[in-house]
Amino acid sequence: MLEVCVEDGAGMAAALAGGADRLELCVALDLGGLTPPSSLLDLAARQPLPVHALSRPRPGDFAYNARDCALVQADLAEFAKAGLAGAVIGCGGRQGLDRGALAEWVDHARALGEARGRPLSLTLHRVFDLLDDPFAGLEIAVELGFDRILTSAGAVRAGDGVARFAALVKAASGRITIMAGGGLEPAAVAALRAAGVHEFHASCRSPVPKACVDARLIDLGFQAGRGRQTDVSRVAAFVAATS
Repeated sequence: MLEVCVEDGAGMAAALAGGADRLELCVALDLGGLTPPSSLLDLAARQPLPVHALSRPRPGDFAYNARDCALVQADLAEFAKAGLAGAVIGCGGRQGLDRGALAEWVDHARALGEARGRPLSLTLHRVFDLLDDPFAGLEIAVELGFDRILTSAGAVRAGDGVARFAALVKAASGRITIMAGGGLEPAAVAALRAAGVHEFHASCRSPVPKACVDARLIDLGFQAGRGRQTDVSRVAAFVAATS
């Protein structure tokens, strides 16, 4: 299973052309991803792949106040209304997950799923990689009913955390899926598969060719550097590694 993280229509098209199995939708990937607008949700819902959308109301940490939590609640309703397959959420910090906020969101997502007759698949995002005790976090995620955890196993690059992935998969014991993502490269997939990982997450982006960059956009602050875009060939390389 390859989930490709995309932030625009071109990314969706490239992921589809490259053979992705699922999309994670967000915006501002260079900030780690933020909640996408409703217009992008509607476009994603028309794609012939399941789509999970990220709810992250602001950049920075994941220690959310009441206003932030309310925004996530509203996002979940938007995702369900658009007809998406799932949501990607998380809250907490080094000392642990915010069980209270997560429980409220999970309950809300379940109610939304019941109302539309189809559940929202729930992914706990990489707040998990901040935890001092990820195994305690895993137990909370299982208890709350998450379907999967997106993680680099605490490493900067997922491929550097193979031993920790094996331990997480063992601790999960089939109760929750461990999905590898974060700086992931196709060359690392085989070792992660051997460690028991079967779902993979990558943005599959490459730098925009210099010939396609308008320097004026950079000068005026409309674009930060050359930027990166979803690359069909990188998606295909991941598909080959995960097949």
